[in-house]
Amino acid sequence: MVDALGIAVIGFGWMGRVHTQAYGRVRHHFPQLPLRPELVTVAEEVPGRAEEAAERYGFATATRDWREVAADPRVRAVSITAPNFLHREIGVAMAEAGKHVWVEKPVGLGGEDARAVADAVAKAGVQSAVGFNYRCAPAVETARDLIAAGELGAVTHVRVRLFSDYAAHPDGALTWRYERARGGSGVLGDLASHGADLARFLVGDIASLAADTAVFVPERARPAGATAGHALASGGEPGPVENEDYVSCLLRFASGARGVLEACRVSVAEQNNYGFEVHGTRGAVFWDFRRLNELRVGRGTTYQDQPVSTVYVGPGDGEFAAFQPGAANAMGYDDLKVIEAYRFLRSVAEGEPFGATLADAVRAAAALDAMAESAESRGWVDLPTT
Repeated sequence: MVDALGIAVIGFGWMGRVHTQAYGRVRHHFPQLPLRPELVTVAEEVPGRAEEAAERYGFATATRDWREVAADPRVRAVSITAPNFLHREIGVAMAEAGKHVWVEKPVGLGGEDARAVADAVAKAGVQSAVGFNYRCAPAVETARDLIAAGELGAVTHVRVRLFSDYAAHPDGALTWRYERARGGSGVLGDLASHGADLARFLVGDIASLAADTAVFVPERARPAGATAGHALASGGEPGPVENEDYVSCLLRFASGARGVLEACRVSVAEQNNYGFEVHGTRGAVFWDFRRLNELRVGRGTTYQDQPVSTVYVGPGDGEFAAFQPGAANAMGYDDLKVIEAYRFLRSVAEGEPFGATLADAVRAAAALDAMAESAESRGWVDLPTT
Protein backbone atom coordinates (compact mmCIF):
# COMPACT_ATOMS: atom_id res chain seq x y z
CA MET A 1 0.00 0.00 0.00
CA VAL A 2 1.32 3.45 -0.93
CA ASP A 3 1.26 6.03 1.86
CA ALA A 4 -0.16 9.49 1.20
CA LEU A 5 2.13 12.41 2.04
CA GLY A 6 0.48 15.77 2.68
CA ILE A 7 2.14 18.53 0.63
CA ALA A 8 2.01 22.31 0.90
CA VAL A 9 3.42 24.84 -1.56
CA ILE A 10 4.31 28.28 -0.18
CA GLY A 11 4.59 30.98 -2.84
CA PHE A 12 2.76 30.47 -6.11
CA GLY A 13 4.58 32.27 -8.85
CA TRP A 14 6.08 30.35 -11.75
CA MET A 15 8.28 28.19 -9.53
CA GLY A 16 5.39 27.27 -7.24
CA ARG A 17 3.52 26.04 -10.30
CA VAL A 18 6.54 24.02 -11.45
CA HIS A 19 6.83 22.31 -8.05
CA THR A 20 3.10 21.57 -8.01
CA GLN A 21 3.20 20.02 -11.47
CA ALA A 22 6.23 17.95 -10.47
CA TYR A 23 4.30 16.48 -7.54
CA GLY A 24 1.46 15.65 -9.93
CA ARG A 25 3.75 13.80 -12.33
CA VAL A 26 6.25 12.16 -10.03
CA ARG A 27 4.55 8.77 -9.59
CA HIS A 28 3.83 8.56 -13.33
CA HIS A 29 7.57 8.46 -13.91
CA PHE A 30 8.63 6.76 -10.67
CA PRO A 31 5.86 4.26 -9.84
CA GLN A 32 8.16 2.48 -7.38
CA LEU A 33 8.04 5.52 -5.07
CA PRO A 34 6.38 4.34 -1.82
CA LEU A 35 4.76 7.74 -1.20
CA ARG A 36 1.88 9.44 -2.99
CA PRO A 37 2.07 13.25 -2.72
CA GLU A 38 -1.30 14.72 -1.78
CA LEU A 39 -1.79 18.46 -2.39
CA VAL A 40 -3.14 19.75 0.92
CA THR A 41 -2.70 23.52 0.88
CA VAL A 42 -1.20 26.39 -1.09
CA ALA A 43 -0.12 29.66 0.52
CA GLU A 44 0.31 32.91 -1.42
CA GLU A 45 -0.11 36.46 -0.13
CA VAL A 46 -1.24 37.99 -3.46
CA PRO A 47 -5.05 38.20 -3.23
CA GLY A 48 -6.83 35.49 -5.21
CA ARG A 49 -3.70 33.69 -6.39
CA ALA A 50 -3.83 30.85 -3.84
CA GLU A 51 -7.52 30.24 -4.50
CA GLU A 52 -6.90 30.13 -8.23
CA ALA A 53 -4.05 27.65 -7.72
CA ALA A 54 -6.22 25.45 -5.50
CA GLU A 55 -8.99 25.34 -8.07
CA ARG A 56 -6.65 24.65 -10.96
CA TYR A 57 -4.36 22.06 -9.37
CA GLY A 58 -6.55 20.45 -6.72
CA PHE A 59 -5.16 21.68 -3.41
CA ALA A 60 -7.67 20.93 -0.65
CA THR A 61 -7.30 24.40 0.90
CA ALA A 62 -5.79 27.81 0.18
CA THR A 63 -4.46 30.55 2.45
CA ARG A 64 -2.71 33.92 2.29
CA ASP A 65 -0.78 33.21 5.52
CA TRP A 66 2.05 30.67 5.30
CA ARG A 67 2.06 30.36 9.11
CA GLU A 68 -1.13 28.34 8.85
CA VAL A 69 0.90 25.70 7.00
CA ALA A 70 3.26 25.22 9.96
CA ALA A 71 0.29 24.54 12.23
CA ASP A 72 -1.50 22.19 9.82
CA PRO A 73 -1.12 18.54 10.92
CA ARG A 74 -2.13 17.32 7.46
CA VAL A 75 1.06 18.77 5.94
CA ARG A 76 4.19 16.66 6.24
CA ALA A 77 6.34 18.19 3.48
CA VAL A 78 6.58 21.72 2.13
CA SER A 79 7.87 23.35 -1.05
CA ILE A 80 9.19 26.86 -0.33
CA THR A 81 9.03 28.86 -3.55
CA ALA A 82 8.45 32.30 -2.01
CA PRO A 83 10.83 35.26 -2.58
CA ASN A 84 14.37 34.95 -1.21
CA PHE A 85 13.91 37.14 1.86
CA LEU A 86 11.28 34.73 3.21
CA HIS A 87 13.30 31.52 2.80
CA ARG A 88 14.95 31.64 6.21
CA GLU A 89 11.87 32.45 8.29
CA ILE A 90 9.67 29.94 6.48
CA GLY A 91 12.32 27.23 6.27
CA VAL A 92 13.17 27.38 9.97
CA ALA A 93 9.49 27.47 10.96
CA MET A 94 8.63 24.45 8.82
CA ALA A 95 11.57 22.40 10.09
CA GLU A 96 10.70 23.26 13.70
CA ALA A 97 7.15 22.11 12.96
CA GLY A 98 8.58 18.74 11.88
CA LYS A 99 7.96 19.16 8.17
CA HIS A 100 10.36 18.12 5.42
CA VAL A 101 11.42 21.06 3.22
CA TRP A 102 12.17 21.45 -0.49
CA VAL A 103 13.38 25.03 -0.85
CA GLU A 104 14.40 26.90 -3.95
CA LYS A 105 17.90 28.27 -4.22
CA PRO A 106 19.62 30.41 -3.07
CA VAL A 107 17.97 29.67 0.34
CA GLY A 108 17.73 33.18 1.73
CA LEU A 109 19.81 36.29 1.32
CA GLY A 110 23.23 34.78 2.03
CA GLY A 111 25.25 32.13 3.78
CA GLU A 112 23.92 32.99 7.24
CA ASP A 113 20.35 32.33 6.10
CA ALA A 114 21.25 29.06 4.40
CA ARG A 115 23.09 27.84 7.50
CA ALA A 116 20.15 28.78 9.74
CA VAL A 117 17.75 26.66 7.68
CA ALA A 118 20.27 23.81 7.45
CA ASP A 119 20.77 23.87 11.23
CA ALA A 120 17.00 23.83 11.83
CA VAL A 121 16.57 20.89 9.47
CA ALA A 122 19.40 18.95 11.14
CA LYS A 123 18.05 19.65 14.63
CA ALA A 124 14.53 18.58 13.66
CA GLY A 125 15.74 15.44 11.90
CA VAL A 126 13.72 16.15 8.77
CA GLN A 127 14.78 15.76 5.15
CA SER A 128 15.63 18.57 2.75
CA ALA A 129 16.04 19.30 -0.93
CA VAL A 130 17.30 22.40 -2.74
CA GLY A 131 16.40 23.52 -6.25
CA PHE A 132 19.71 22.95 -8.02
CA ASN A 133 17.86 21.42 -10.96
CA TYR A 134 20.62 21.53 -13.58
CA ARG A 135 22.68 18.91 -11.74
CA CYS A 136 19.68 16.56 -12.23
CA ALA A 137 20.08 16.50 -16.02
CA PRO A 138 21.16 12.99 -17.08
CA ALA A 139 23.81 14.54 -19.33
CA VAL A 140 25.30 16.46 -16.39
CA GLU A 141 25.35 13.34 -14.25
CA THR A 142 27.00 11.43 -17.09
CA ALA A 143 29.63 14.16 -17.41
CA ARG A 144 30.32 13.87 -13.70
CA ASP A 145 30.71 10.09 -14.03
CA LEU A 146 33.18 10.53 -16.90
CA ILE A 147 35.21 12.98 -14.84
CA ALA A 148 35.14 10.80 -11.71
CA ALA A 149 36.20 7.72 -13.72
CA GLY A 150 39.27 9.56 -15.00
CA GLU A 151 38.11 9.46 -18.64
CA LEU A 152 39.40 13.03 -19.12
CA GLY A 153 42.56 12.49 -17.10
CA ALA A 154 43.18 15.00 -14.32
CA VAL A 155 40.90 18.03 -14.60
CA THR A 156 42.92 21.11 -15.49
CA HIS A 157 40.40 23.89 -16.08
CA VAL A 158 36.66 24.51 -16.12
CA ARG A 159 34.36 27.19 -17.54
CA VAL A 160 30.76 27.59 -16.35
CA ARG A 161 28.46 30.15 -17.99
CA LEU A 162 24.93 31.32 -17.23
CA PHE A 163 23.75 34.08 -19.57
CA SER A 164 20.15 35.21 -19.81
CA ASP A 165 18.13 38.16 -21.07
CA TYR A 166 15.26 38.02 -18.55
CA ALA A 167 16.32 41.38 -17.08
CA ALA A 168 17.73 42.93 -20.25
CA HIS A 169 14.72 45.11 -21.08
CA PRO A 170 15.17 48.60 -19.60
CA ASP A 171 11.44 48.65 -18.79
CA GLY A 172 11.68 45.54 -16.63
CA ALA A 173 9.77 46.16 -13.39
CA LEU A 174 11.68 47.00 -10.21
CA THR A 175 10.51 43.93 -8.29
CA TRP A 176 11.89 42.39 -5.10
CA ARG A 177 14.59 40.70 -7.17
CA TYR A 178 16.46 44.02 -7.53
CA GLU A 179 16.35 45.00 -3.84
CA ARG A 180 19.01 44.05 -1.29
CA ALA A 181 16.51 43.73 1.55
CA ARG A 182 14.22 41.28 -0.23
CA GLY A 183 16.31 39.78 -3.03
CA GLY A 184 19.73 39.87 -1.41
CA SER A 185 22.22 39.48 -4.23
CA GLY A 186 21.17 39.79 -7.86
CA VAL A 187 22.59 37.48 -10.49
CA LEU A 188 24.77 35.89 -7.80
CA GLY A 189 21.82 34.27 -6.05
CA ASP A 190 19.72 33.76 -9.14
CA LEU A 191 22.13 32.28 -11.68
CA ALA A 192 25.64 32.09 -10.20
CA SER A 193 24.26 29.89 -7.40
CA HIS A 194 23.60 27.25 -10.05
CA GLY A 195 27.08 27.82 -11.46
CA ALA A 196 28.76 27.39 -8.08
CA ASP A 197 26.80 24.19 -7.47
CA LEU A 198 27.59 22.79 -10.93
CA ALA A 199 31.29 23.56 -10.55
CA ARG A 200 31.44 21.80 -7.19
CA PHE A 201 29.22 18.92 -8.36
CA LEU A 202 31.49 18.22 -11.32
CA VAL A 203 34.97 19.01 -10.06
CA GLY A 204 34.88 19.21 -6.26
CA ASP A 205 35.24 21.88 -3.63
CA ILE A 206 36.25 25.42 -4.52
CA ALA A 207 39.23 26.52 -2.41
CA SER A 208 39.44 30.21 -3.31
CA LEU A 209 38.15 32.73 -5.82
CA ALA A 210 38.40 36.27 -7.15
CA ALA A 211 35.34 38.02 -8.55
CA ASP A 212 34.13 41.21 -10.20
CA THR A 213 30.52 42.41 -10.44
CA ALA A 214 28.67 45.18 -12.28
CA VAL A 215 25.24 46.78 -12.63
CA PHE A 216 24.44 47.60 -16.26
CA VAL A 217 20.79 48.71 -15.86
CA PRO A 218 21.04 50.97 -12.80
CA GLU A 219 17.42 52.15 -12.65
CA ARG A 220 14.01 50.57 -13.24
CA ALA A 221 10.34 51.53 -12.95
CA ARG A 222 8.37 50.47 -9.87
CA PRO A 223 5.36 48.23 -10.71
CA ALA A 224 1.88 49.57 -10.00
CA GLY A 225 0.66 46.27 -8.49
CA ALA A 226 1.51 42.62 -7.92
CA THR A 227 3.80 41.09 -10.53
CA ALA A 228 4.77 37.58 -11.58
CA GLY A 229 7.83 36.52 -13.50
CA HIS A 230 9.75 39.30 -15.20
CA ALA A 231 7.01 41.78 -16.06
CA LEU A 232 7.52 45.18 -17.69
CA ALA A 233 6.54 48.42 -15.94
CA SER A 234 7.26 51.37 -18.21
CA GLY A 235 6.15 54.77 -16.93
CA GLY A 236 6.27 53.92 -13.21
CA GLU A 237 8.24 55.81 -10.61
CA PRO A 238 11.94 55.02 -11.14
CA GLY A 239 14.06 53.43 -8.45
CA PRO A 240 17.64 52.16 -8.14
CA VAL A 241 18.76 48.60 -8.89
CA GLU A 242 20.58 47.62 -5.70
CA ASN A 243 22.22 44.35 -6.70
CA GLU A 244 24.45 43.11 -9.48
CA ASP A 245 23.49 42.30 -13.07
CA TYR A 246 26.79 40.56 -13.88
CA VAL A 247 29.54 38.56 -12.22
CA SER A 248 32.79 37.08 -13.47
CA CYS A 249 34.84 34.89 -11.20
CA LEU A 250 38.18 33.06 -11.25
CA LEU A 251 38.13 29.78 -9.33
CA ARG A 252 40.80 27.64 -7.72
CA PHE A 253 39.61 24.17 -6.79
CA ALA A 254 40.92 22.07 -3.91
CA SER A 255 42.13 19.57 -6.53
CA GLY A 256 44.39 22.20 -8.10
CA ALA A 257 42.18 22.74 -11.14
CA ARG A 258 41.37 26.27 -12.26
CA GLY A 259 38.05 27.66 -13.40
CA VAL A 260 36.02 30.58 -14.66
CA LEU A 261 32.39 31.24 -13.72
CA GLU A 262 30.47 33.98 -15.51
CA ALA A 263 26.80 34.92 -15.15
CA CYS A 264 24.64 37.76 -16.44
CA ARG A 265 20.91 38.50 -16.31
CA VAL A 266 20.94 41.34 -18.86
CA SER A 267 22.61 39.58 -21.82
CA VAL A 268 20.73 40.80 -24.88
CA ALA A 269 20.27 38.00 -27.45
CA GLU A 270 21.04 35.27 -24.90
CA GLN A 271 18.18 33.03 -23.78
CA ASN A 272 19.12 30.52 -21.09
CA ASN A 273 22.64 30.10 -22.40
CA TYR A 274 23.77 27.88 -19.55
CA GLY A 275 26.50 25.28 -19.72
CA PHE A 276 30.01 24.18 -18.93
CA GLU A 277 33.31 23.05 -20.43
CA VAL A 278 35.56 20.75 -18.42
CA HIS A 279 39.08 20.11 -19.70
CA GLY A 280 41.48 17.43 -18.48
CA THR A 281 44.92 16.14 -19.33
CA ARG A 282 43.46 13.56 -21.77
CA GLY A 283 40.12 14.97 -22.87
CA ALA A 284 37.21 17.34 -22.42
CA VAL A 285 33.43 17.36 -21.99
CA PHE A 286 31.00 20.10 -23.00
CA TRP A 287 27.31 20.66 -22.09
CA ASP A 288 24.77 23.25 -23.18
CA PHE A 289 21.42 23.42 -21.36
CA ARG A 290 19.68 24.33 -24.63
CA ARG A 291 20.77 20.91 -25.94
CA LEU A 292 19.82 19.27 -22.67
CA ASN A 293 20.28 15.65 -23.67
CA GLU A 294 23.61 15.93 -25.46
CA LEU A 295 27.24 15.93 -24.47
CA ARG A 296 30.22 16.73 -26.64
CA VAL A 297 33.08 14.52 -25.55
CA GLY A 298 36.71 14.35 -26.64
CA ARG A 299 38.81 11.59 -25.10
CA GLY A 300 41.59 9.24 -26.03
CA THR A 301 45.35 9.43 -26.46
CA THR A 302 45.66 11.70 -29.48
CA TYR A 303 46.00 14.91 -27.43
CA GLN A 304 46.71 17.18 -30.38
CA ASP A 305 43.86 17.34 -32.96
CA GLN A 306 41.82 14.96 -30.82
CA PRO A 307 38.28 14.62 -32.26
CA VAL A 308 35.11 15.54 -30.40
CA SER A 309 31.97 13.40 -30.64
CA THR A 310 28.35 14.18 -29.83
CA VAL A 311 26.91 11.71 -27.32
CA TYR A 312 23.15 11.45 -26.77
CA VAL A 313 22.24 10.34 -23.27
CA GLY A 314 19.80 7.49 -22.91
CA PRO A 315 18.55 4.79 -20.53
CA GLY A 316 21.29 4.09 -18.02
CA ASP A 317 22.24 7.75 -17.76
CA GLY A 318 20.89 9.38 -14.60
CA GLU A 319 17.08 9.15 -14.46
CA PHE A 320 16.63 9.24 -18.24
CA ALA A 321 14.89 5.86 -18.39
CA ALA A 322 12.04 7.19 -16.23
CA PHE A 323 11.10 9.57 -19.05
CA GLN A 324 12.17 8.14 -22.41
CA PRO A 325 12.83 4.65 -23.82
CA GLY A 326 15.83 5.39 -26.00
CA ALA A 327 18.70 7.79 -26.60
CA ALA A 328 18.04 11.12 -28.35
CA ASN A 329 14.41 11.28 -27.20
CA ALA A 330 14.14 14.72 -25.63
CA MET A 331 13.65 15.62 -21.99
CA GLY A 332 12.89 19.17 -20.83
CA TYR A 333 13.29 21.61 -17.94
CA ASP A 334 10.15 20.52 -16.07
CA ASP A 335 11.42 16.93 -16.13
CA LEU A 336 14.40 18.04 -14.05
CA LYS A 337 12.02 19.30 -11.36
CA VAL A 338 10.20 15.94 -11.45
CA ILE A 339 13.55 14.30 -10.72
CA GLU A 340 14.05 16.73 -7.84
CA ALA A 341 10.59 15.88 -6.50
CA TYR A 342 11.35 12.15 -6.75
CA ARG A 343 14.63 12.46 -4.88
CA PHE A 344 13.05 14.66 -2.21
CA LEU A 345 10.19 12.21 -1.67
CA ARG A 346 12.57 9.25 -1.72
CA SER A 347 14.60 11.00 1.00
CA VAL A 348 11.43 11.31 3.08
CA ALA A 349 10.49 7.68 2.48
CA GLU A 350 13.92 6.21 3.24
CA GLY A 351 15.11 8.67 5.87
CA GLU A 352 18.37 9.57 4.14
CA PRO A 353 19.27 12.28 1.62
CA PHE A 354 19.14 11.82 -2.14
CA GLY A 355 20.01 14.66 -4.49
CA ALA A 356 20.93 18.23 -3.58
CA THR A 357 20.32 19.12 0.07
CA LEU A 358 20.73 22.13 2.33
CA ALA A 359 24.35 21.11 2.89
CA ASP A 360 24.89 21.80 -0.82
CA ALA A 361 23.06 25.12 -0.48
CA VAL A 362 25.38 26.13 2.36
CA ARG A 363 28.45 25.37 0.23
CA ALA A 364 27.06 27.32 -2.72
CA ALA A 365 26.14 30.23 -0.45
CA ALA A 366 29.69 30.30 0.90
CA ALA A 367 30.96 30.69 -2.66
CA LEU A 368 28.47 33.49 -3.36
CA ASP A 369 29.41 35.32 -0.17
CA ALA A 370 33.05 34.99 -1.14
CA MET A 371 32.30 36.43 -4.60
CA ALA A 372 30.58 39.44 -3.05
CA GLU A 373 33.49 39.93 -0.63
CA SER A 374 36.05 39.61 -3.41
CA ALA A 375 34.24 42.07 -5.67
CA GLU A 376 34.29 44.62 -2.85
CA SER A 377 37.89 44.01 -1.73
CA ARG A 378 39.23 43.37 -5.24
CA GLY A 379 41.25 40.42 -4.01
CA TRP A 380 41.26 36.65 -3.65
CA VAL A 381 39.08 35.12 -0.94
CA ASP A 382 39.53 31.66 0.60
CA LEU A 383 36.43 29.53 1.14
CA PRO A 384 35.80 27.68 4.40
CA THR A 385 36.98 24.08 4.32
CA THR A 386 33.90 22.64 6.06
